[in-house]
Amino acid sequence: MAQVINLYMDQGASFGNTIQVVSLFGGGILDLSDHTAKAQMRKSYGSKTAFTFTTVITSPTLGKINISMTPEETQAIKPGRYLYDIEVTSATTGVKIRVIEGVIVVSPEITQI
Repeated sequence: MAQVINLYMDQGASFGNTIQVVSLFGGGILDLSDHTAKAQMRKSYGSKTAFTFTTVITSPTLGKINISMTPEETQAIKPGRYLYDIEVTSATTGVKIRVIEGVIVVSPEITQI
């Protein structure tokens, strides 16, 4: 079972969030030294349209992953409630696990330049 972390995003603005991944077994910090990460958000579980985050493991031994989008990317997302998750894959074993999941609420942009 993945950690559940709910997030908020402003449409048309830069988005970034660094999340620390905790091991599902024992609660310690998950070492991501030999892992890659991928994250997407969708309107619903069955939605064919996905929005992909830029995903960087910023501090592997501390289990820190940064997900981000540019203002142009967030501008393309309609306001509302979305689901997202972050998966990591071990380069050594090929094992892929979902480490974070949750709801992301996109609030509408008011100021437009």
